[in-house]
Amino acid sequence: MEDVISKKSFWHYMYFLLGQQFSMLGSMIVGFVITWYMASNVIYLSISVFLMFLPQILVTPFSGVISDRWNKKAIIAISDSIQAGLTFLLFIFFLLDIQNIVFILTINTFRAASYAFQLPAVQSLIPVMVPRDNLSRVNGMNFLSSGLIYSVGPMIAATLMAFIPKTEMIFLLDIITFAIAMIPLLIIKIPKIPKTTEEAVKKSMFKDFKTGLLTIKMIPGLFAMIGFAMIWNFISRPWTVLLPNFIYDTHGGTALELALIMTVSQVGNIVGSIITSLKKTWKHKIKINIIGGSLFFICQIPAILAPKGNFIIMMISLFPAWVLFPITVSTYLAILQTVVSKDKIGRIMSIDHMISMAIAPIGALIAGPLAILMGIRSLFLIAAILGIIQPFIIWFFTKIRQLEVIEQEIMMKSEEVEKVEEITQPTEVIQVIEPIE
Repeated sequence: MEDVISKKSFWHYMYFLLGQQFSMLGSMIVGFVITWYMASNVIYLSISVFLMFLPQILVTPFSGVISDRWNKKAIIAISDSIQAGLTFLLFIFFLLDIQNIVFILTINTFRAASYAFQLPAVQSLIPVMVPRDNLSRVNGMNFLSSGLIYSVGPMIAATLMAFIPKTEMIFLLDIITFAIAMIPLLIIKIPKIPKTTEEAVKKSMFKDFKTGLLTIKMIPGLFAMIGFAMIWNFISRPWTVLLPNFIYDTHGGTALELALIMTVSQVGNIVGSIITSLKKTWKHKIKINIIGGSLFFICQIPAILAPKGNFIIMMISLFPAWVLFPITVSTYLAILQTVVSKDKIGRIMSIDHMISMAIAPIGALIAGPLAILMGIRSLFLIAAILGIIQPFIIWFFTKIRQLEVIEQEIMMKSEEVEKVEEITQPTEVIQVIEPIE
């Protein structure tokens, strides 16, 4: 019988989520400033994104195992502290007028590596602290809060760049938001997941990682779904990497125009997140992912073909794409969190992140040279056409459809268990999971 997650654990997760938004805001502002610093050079943009993805691929297989075996609160606190320390180092070097591109790329790479350790631990908190029937809703709330941050972040960054001549002073915001985020993290209690006798035996990280791969193999359609995400990430990479140059060079825009387009896109993200948060359950989650993945690229085409300087067309066409994005991703995560057992969710999340992002660095690295070779607009258009087609190839030629059947069966069994628990314990909630500091 599934452990009953207490309301206290749920609200502790909400406190944690609130604190993480402050940390995300600081990181977003710093990231925008650094990106615009390199916007005039497509090669720098490509190398930057490549180096940011590379440590995530190398680190995440082990970070997922670590998040399952070690103290999640400590992992998150240490990772956040390292990122804040690296930002402070960036502040010092800019203050001393040492603005070497190699140094900036190195700092970004180590920040990405630290985040790769943190991500599985953060994601694995959801099924541990949130009731199963609220998973899609909470995933939607995550996208809602992230959308808010990614909406205001670029505008705040662009405004600060316009009024604060010294870039290094903007970096200090990341240190301040880190301090704010640490307060709820230190206060909350994370439930402890009971382990079976076999799992309690000391095992090597490589064996734990192998267990995660075998788990993916044993669930029909799960590898196909993760593969779908990997291909989608590869195809979308040129747009993600080269958008600053597309605004700066192709359209003659400024940091403000880039911030406006990012803000409008994230407003769409917020709308989609609100829809996801309000709707408690979603049926046919796999179909939502397939259709949503294709529609996302359809919406990109008018933005790609927009006349020079016509940022209105770009914003209008990108808005519905980002409405769809949180809906598809939150249902994707809900499937993972449902079909995978809680004691293995950390390593599965890390493997999913690793496989999904495995090909993304290659896409990032070749995006710059391809843009020089064929033109940035032609590259965007070819990628969009491939993005429209590939979801349906996955649907018709893999076992991905079986995964939806498995997820629905688990949800039905979970509902039956909850009904039995309501009958046997109508006036109280039994907290089987023991909280720890």
